[in-house]
Order: sequence, then C-alpha cells, then structure tokens
Amino acid sequence: MGTTQLETVPEPKYWHLRTVLSEALDSEFTVGEILPNERDLAARFGVARATLRQALEQLELEGRLQRRRGVGTTVAPPRMGVAVGTESHDWPGAVGDAWQPADCAVAVPPAAVAAALETGREEAVHTVRRSRVSHGQPVAAELLYVPQSSVPDLSAIDAPSAAARARSVLRELQRLELEGQDRAVELGSARADDAKELDRLPGAPVLVVTTRFFAEGRTAALSVATYRADTCRLTFGASGGVEIHHGPERRAS
Repeated sequence: MGTTQLETVPEPKYWHLRTVLSEALDSEFTVGEILPNERDLAARFGVARATLRQALEQLELEGRLQRRRGVGTTVAPPRMGVAVGTESHDWPGAVGDAWQPADCAVAVPPAAVAAALETGREEAVHTVRRSRVSHGQPVAAELLYVPQSSVPDLSAIDAPSAAARARSVLRELQRLELEGQDRAVELGSARADDAKELDRLPGAPVLVVTTRFFAEGRTAALSVATYRADTCRLTFGASGGVEIHHGPERRAS
C-alpha cells in the first residue's frame, strides 16, 4: 500500500517546539513561575518568534501556561479532573472534601434552583459559598443551595454568620442519609461575580457542574460549581470524585 499524502506531511515547527517546551516545563519550571521573555526563549531554542508564539498559544490552549495581565506568561497549575461518574455518594463537606467554605446566607434562590429543590418561589434557602484552590490559585467556586427543611436543627446561635455558619449547614446536612446524586456538566461563560472570584475576565470559558443530592425521597441540596475551563478537564471514570492531575503520567487524588 502506498504512502498517503497525510503521512508525508512533516511535523510543523511550532508543534515540535511545543513538545520541547512541554518537557522543559516539567523538568525546569514550577507552578506559577514566570517564563523568560519571548526574545530569550526564541534565542534559546533557535526559532523565530512567530514560531515560538504559536507554540506558546498551543500550550495555553492545553492549560499548561497562563498569560496573566501585568505579570507575563506563567506555568499553570495542574488541571483538575471533573469526574462525570456518579458512583461516589458523599455529602459536600465530608472527610476528604477539598472545597473550603467561605460564607453562608439565607436568601431566595434563582427560579431554576427553586424548581429543582421543589421549594416555593419565594422560599428562602441556605446558600453556602465555597471555593477550591490549587497551588495557591483559585480554580473553582461553588454555590450550594440547601432548603431549610434539610437542616431543621440548625441553630443561628451556634453559627451566626460567614464560614462558621457554612460549616454548620454542611455538618447538619450530613445527618441525612444520602440516597444518591446526579450530575450535569455544561460549558458556559463566567459571570462578573464568578470571574472576580476565579481571577478571570467576565465571559471567560468555564465548566458549570450542577449536582443534585437526594435524601428522604427528594432533592435535599443542589450544588452549582463553576470551574475555570483553562484549569480543568472532564474525566469519565466510574468514580464520582475529583482528581488533581499533576501531569500526563502522574496523578493524585
């Protein structure tokens, strides 16, 4: 069989450089470190600056690099794997949960959330705000909506405000027997408040993961988690957990 035309096409210079740069990122640089300027990098690898820019843009698309305004090009933190599987059955705040509670308020949720929770349109629910950080950088923000009927024994005296109240809501929620959960993932754009919390510009691509937690035959809580798309990737394993990927061959839960 003859060689096809596609097989005879040489590898583009920028793609070869992208491979070389990727290996250098693994062996010579640390997360958050600022790369040398384009002139120095082009001289080091013996390529034109146009070729270098193509390679850097490709690595940015892959989430290996970040271009930060006023800082320069830095090594991105490892991508966070957002698992689509639903076999993991743990309440938010369970042992090993990497999310950090930041605040909690009692407010009327968006109409779509109220419909999912089957609460009245004007019924206030506990809204727990949590965040997730990797290598010192924010990678995800979450709003967890919990009807007051799911945590009827919560005492305002024990948890007056902010993170303390958020932890109390999570603790009370775990008193329920979790019967199951389902999860939906979609690509979206960062709203102004999400962008500020995630250190992104408004409209930046994000992954929105909506999870419903079931107990006592109803939706006992609903999570809307927004992940930076440049630091995350979907995983389709059976596990419902979230994995931190440290490279193509190494990973740690």
